[in-house]
Amino acid sequence: MSAAHQYEFVLLLLAAVAALEALARRLRLPPAAAFILGGAVIAVLPGAPAFTLDPELVLLVFLPPLLMSGGYFTAWVEFRTNLGAIGMLALGAVVFTTAVVGIVAHSLLPTLPWAVCFALGAIVSPPDAVAAAAVLKRLSLPGRLTATLEGESLLNDASGLVLFRFAVAAAITGTFSIIQASTSFVVLSVGGVVLGYVVGRVGILLLKRAESDTAILITLLLPAAAYVGGERIGVSGVLATVAAGIVVGRRQHGALSAATRVRAQAFWSALTFLLESLLFVLIGLALHDVLGRIGTGAPGRGLLIPVAGVVIAAVAARMVWLYATWAGRHVARHLGFASVATPSLATATVLGWAGMRGVVTLAAALSLPETLPGRDVVIVAAFATILVTVLVQGTTLGPLIRLVGITGDEDAARRREHEARARVHVARAQLGAIAEISRQTDGTERHPRLLEQYGRRAALTAAAWEDADEHHSHRAKHHTAVLHGIEAARREALRLHSSGAIHDETLRAIEWELDLEQLASESQL
Repeated sequence: MSAAHQYEFVLLLLAAVAALEALARRLRLPPAAAFILGGAVIAVLPGAPAFTLDPELVLLVFLPPLLMSGGYFTAWVEFRTNLGAIGMLALGAVVFTTAVVGIVAHSLLPTLPWAVCFALGAIVSPPDAVAAAAVLKRLSLPGRLTATLEGESLLNDASGLVLFRFAVAAAITGTFSIIQASTSFVVLSVGGVVLGYVVGRVGILLLKRAESDTAILITLLLPAAAYVGGERIGVSGVLATVAAGIVVGRRQHGALSAATRVRAQAFWSALTFLLESLLFVLIGLALHDVLGRIGTGAPGRGLLIPVAGVVIAAVAARMVWLYATWAGRHVARHLGFASVATPSLATATVLGWAGMRGVVTLAAALSLPETLPGRDVVIVAAFATILVTVLVQGTTLGPLIRLVGITGDEDAARRREHEARARVHVARAQLGAIAEISRQTDGTERHPRLLEQYGRRAALTAAAWEDADEHHSHRAKHHTAVLHGIEAARREALRLHSSGAIHDETLRAIEWELDLEQLASESQL
């Protein structure tokens, strides 16, 4: 395919992303499922080019920015509070699933070497950060549950990829040492976190000295530096990228200007949407190549049972681990360990079912050496696991949450109360600052109207904290009226521009101000 045709094909994929996202919204489907199905349809269209997903492209181009974004927006307090539960999933569940899938795969395919079976288990064991984010962002869940799932999705790729490397090395060399593997895992993990912390702190120093556009470019380079740097020095690039994202997210408040922060968030919002969407479309495109590995004859049909067994084992092992953990914690509490957190059975069910695999699973499978025994079987099983978990678990997770009665209403109410209290403190701080610079030596006020404005704001925020329900109604009416005025101002600015009364730059300046006012009002509705 020529460069021009490749460019045209990329444009087709971008157009498909826009159409599929609109279709998913209309049909109320998870966008990830729609993107995979859309990519599969494109792959079988007449004239569609042959496509093979390049694992290095995924791991170097797509994964680091998405991990960085996930780390940046991580709620650190909840992440730290639930670190034990996150570790039980990111490490314990991954190891358990790897073992179960390896045993099931070898029982169904006895000719497949044990090391290859465990490599398959490591490939399909970690839920994917991209898949999890794509599904969770549209669900209302308690903060603890969301923090656990998001934290797990950020960390388990590291444990899964490390186990995968050990299993592949064992398959090639025929040797394996549990002591060496454990030591290497600790070095990879700790080294990755340390490197990510260093990259994040250096990034903050650079962001403090950079102009707006340069600062956004730096945020784009940081995940690449953390991931590639980690892989080059022999530590976990995944953990390095996540750690860098967490550091930048926690320390950017004093490093970025208001204009830079607004532009950077808009840039990263568009970038993450584009990368997530393209990844799922690329998974669908890879379907044609994967089906070609199965074939249509008896050998292909003979793989159906083993592949189905691997998929069932991957899903069931996670459920078993969650239920066993739930039971173990209840037993611990009955034995007097009061400090042991005991999630409900419904929570364990949702955690177990929220195990969508994604592009990292397929990339790991495709990165297997060509000479590895059973490579095609592993790739087919990995792809089947992705399809089933995204299309089945991803589409039924929402109904399951409603069925078991889990909602984020209490956490949402708590966040609203915290926000109201925070606004009271912020408004009082603003009023104090204005009063300090307004008072003149003769006792008069330099900024009486400004003082009155901020005094009224402080009084309103205090009243809103005391009577949230009543204030919410007044606030909605207030900001609806503000939006009505903004729309009138926008029409007038466009009229002036159409008549030639104002320059293009003037219109853009007015639009920028009106856009910021509109965003501020819409966020209060």
